[in-house]
Amino acid sequence: MELKRFHPVSEAVVPVTDCPRPRFPVIDFHTHCGKMLLGENYASVYDTEEYARELLKYGVVKAVNLDGLYGRDLDEMNQKLAGREETFLNFMWVDLEDFEEPDFSSKVRGQILECHKKGCCGIKMWKDLTLYRKDSKGQPVRTDDPRLDAVYDTAAELGIPVLMHIGDPAAFFKPKDEKNERYEELDANPDWEFSDESRFPRFETLLEMQENTVRSHPDTIFVIAHVGSYAENLGWVGEQLSKYPNLYVDIAARLAELGRVPYSARRFFTAFQDRILFGTDSTPVTLGAHPIYYRCLETEDEYFPYEPEGEIPGQGRWAIYGLFLEDEVLKKVYYKNACRLLHLDEETFEEEFYG
Repeated sequence: MELKRFHPVSEAVVPVTDCPRPRFPVIDFHTHCGKMLLGENYASVYDTEEYARELLKYGVVKAVNLDGLYGRDLDEMNQKLAGREETFLNFMWVDLEDFEEPDFSSKVRGQILECHKKGCCGIKMWKDLTLYRKDSKGQPVRTDDPRLDAVYDTAAELGIPVLMHIGDPAAFFKPKDEKNERYEELDANPDWEFSDESRFPRFETLLEMQENTVRSHPDTIFVIAHVGSYAENLGWVGEQLSKYPNLYVDIAARLAELGRVPYSARRFFTAFQDRILFGTDSTPVTLGAHPIYYRCLETEDEYFPYEPEGEIPGQGRWAIYGLFLEDEVLKKVYYKNACRLLHLDEETFEEEFYG
């Protein structure tokens, strides 16, 4: 039998808690409504009103859309989400085509100010910057390059966060062999393997530039996606959060990592409850994961799949456990921390949720 057909069903008899809705209202700080994951014709893929209703069914009162981009793309994104501005909050991207030009700083500052006027309340910086983009000398563009200071300084001036996705799971930077716990995932997605050091920065290099960026701009709020780029090492992420009060993390697409180390994860959430944001990395056509997040964060359930029922685990062949977080911790992770960063009123969410 081929490994891809092996899908064992656990014989462990354990409690099963159904969590279709969260205990408290949610702001999903990491979603994608545009062409990044849905393609150029994303506008025809989903109905905005229906998507908003589906989110509310799952207890999500607001969602941060990280696909705002800039220029004409931003205008089209605003048009697609028109009428639901109370639900969707756009983060813009930064145009790096003129990165090495002398007037880059003034151009990018102007771009950020323009996008902010059009409603963008944050900046998204994706891994294309660190893993794919090269300068004129063939060197990777680093997030801690001084030429990007204008981005971080303008964000600080406007009081908006910079959400960075600087790397990928640690296993993606290791050879795809019999020891790699993400073998099947890499086999299905060969473009996700970054172990070739002649083409890609080392994982440790990415973490170094990430820390340099956060440390060098203490007035800028940074949200490092996917549990600070290193969900496999909560001790390291905790040290970063302890050192840098301007640093936050989201938990998007890392439930498999958090749920397999429930003791460490529960301590992590409790210790840094003011700096963790709820996120799923979902799109309008991939909404099934929300109840699994709620089950993991809220319950004491043991050994359950981190994928929707019947699906083969996509990130690794293991199960997860509930963290049974305290109510006050849940409130902060679900919406209070996001309200603070997005300058929103907490009471409004409770009214919309319970009302």
